Amino acid sequence: MSERSGPSPGEAMSEPELVSALAAPGEREVELSLRPRTLAEFIAQPRVREQLEVLLRSAQRRERPPDHILLSGPPGLGKTSLAMIVAAELGAAIRVTSGPAIERSGDLAAVLTALGPGDVLFIDEIHRIARPAEELLYSAMEDFRVDVVVGKGPGATAIPLDVEPFTLVGATTRSGLLTGPLRDRFGFVGHMDFYETAELEELLARSATILGVRIEPSASEEIAGRSRGTPRIANRLLRRVRDYAEVRADGLVTRDIAQAALSVYEVDQLGLDRLDRAVLQALVEKFGGGPVGLSTLAVAVGEERETVEEVAEPFLVRAGLLARTPRGRVATAAAWHHLGRTPPPGSATFQTGATTGRFGLASEPDLFTELE
Repeated sequence: MSERSGPSPGEAMSEPELVSALAAPGEREVELSLRPRTLAEFIAQPRVREQLEVLLRSAQRRERPPDHILLSGPPGLGKTSLAMIVAAELGAAIRVTSGPAIERSGDLAAVLTALGPGDVLFIDEIHRIARPAEELLYSAMEDFRVDVVVGKGPGATAIPLDVEPFTLVGATTRSGLLTGPLRDRFGFVGHMDFYETAELEELLARSATILGVRIEPSASEEIAGRSRGTPRIANRLLRRVRDYAEVRADGLVTRDIAQAALSVYEVDQLGLDRLDRAVLQALVEKFGGGPVGLSTLAVAVGEERETVEEVAEPFLVRAGLLARTPRGRVATAAAWHHLGRTPPPGSATFQTGATTGRFGLASEPDLFTELE
C-alpha cells in the first residue's frame, strides 16, 4: 500500500488524511522527534515489549546479534519506532530501507555487504520485497552469506560474499502476504495491537510535553477517544488541536477547545471523518442498510473502490459499524444508531467499548463467517 502525500506539519490536512494511519511525508520529521528512544519509554504493547527485552538482554549477554525480528500489525502503531529502539538498546547502527525500494537482488546485496558487525537492518513493508531479492535474503539471514551472480546465460558465475552478522527487523502491515520460507526465518514474531484509550492519553501527555503544548487531562481524553486506537493519529490530532488553540484561544487546550477543533476537522466522537460517515450514510439512506456491493457503494460516495476498501472500511468494520458479508456490505445496528436512526428488525448488533477502544460482536455471528 503506497503512502498518500500530505501537507507539511504546519498546514491543515484534508479529512481522510487526518485520521489515516499512514504517515504523510511532511510529518516524518515531527514523528521522529516524538518517537520513544528506549523500551522503557515505549507506551503500550506490554507483551511485545517484555518479549523483546528478554530477547535483547539475552543476546547482549551472549555477545551475539539477536535473532531476526518480524513486527506485524496495522500502520501507525510503532513498528518503526520499535526497530529503532532495538538498535539503540543494542548500541548498534541501523540501516533503514523498504520492500518496494528493493527491486533487484543486487540492490539488497549492496545493502547487506555494507553492514557492519552487529548492525540492524530494518526493512519496512517487507512483504513487498521483490522475489529475487527475497531468495537472496534467505541465505543472508541463515548463513550470513550472499551469492552474487555475475554475467548472463551459460557464462554466468555465482560469487559468494560473506556478510557480517546482523539482525534483520522486518515490519509488515499484511503478514498474510509473507511467504512461508521468509516468515520461518524470523526467530521472533511480534504482533502490534491497537492502543487502549488510557494508553493514548499517556502518549498524548508525553507528546504534549515534547511539543510544548499546554493541555488539560480532559482534553487528552477527548483526543484519545477519537484517535482510532492509533498513536500516529493521536499525535496528528494533537498538533491540529494545538493549532486551533493558538489561533482561536489562548493556547491552552481544554476539552471544549479540543471538541471545537475536532468539529472543524469533522472528526466525530468515534473518530469517524467525512468519508467514513459518507459510506455509512450511503449504506443506510440509499440502500436501506445493505447488503450492497463494494463498487456500488464506492460510486454512491463518489470515491474509488480502493479508497473505500482500504481507507474507510478497516476502521468501520473494527468499530462494529459495518460488516463485510458474502452478499455485500451491511450496516450494523450501531451504524444506524450513530447516524441517529432506528435500525430495522434483524440488524446486526455490536457492543462497542467506548472507554477502552475495543470492539466486540454481541449477536448475529453468522453474518461475519466470511469477511473477505
